[in-house]
Amino acid sequence: MIPLLQEIQAHYGYLDEKVMRKASSSLGIPLSDLYGVATFYSQFSLEKTGLYIVRVCHGTACHVNGARDITEAIREKLGIEEDETTGDGRFTLKTVACLGACSLSPAMIINDTVYGRLTKKKVTQIITRLMEENNKKILKK
Repeated sequence: MIPLLQEIQAHYGYLDEKVMRKASSSLGIPLSDLYGVATFYSQFSLEKTGLYIVRVCHGTACHVNGARDITEAIREKLGIEEDETTGDGRFTLKTVACLGACSLSPAMIINDTVYGRLTKKKVTQIITRLMEENNKKILKK
């Protein structure tokens, strides 16, 4: 089921209810089973997310090394709270229990890129760079 859900999410950006129902019916998989897997794993989203999904690790090593400060810096920079998406649809902020990057703590992952040994300044620079890169892409269109 995980590859199926990953494929749906890759195509739609999230797990759309109508698509989940259609997959359930077509494949004979109970909808409750699909939702059970989708809600168990933090990689899946049942709501539309931003172009950039920022996941800040709050596991033990990251927590001890300042994950709260990192999350706060991101909230301030983006003007959103955890589990929210910016008004322009570019960024979604999430916290996770563990990224498995304890040696890089505090750490975050943005889409598929891991960032470690973070500071408030580093996080602000990373977010600013992504905003600028995205603005350039928009202007080219």
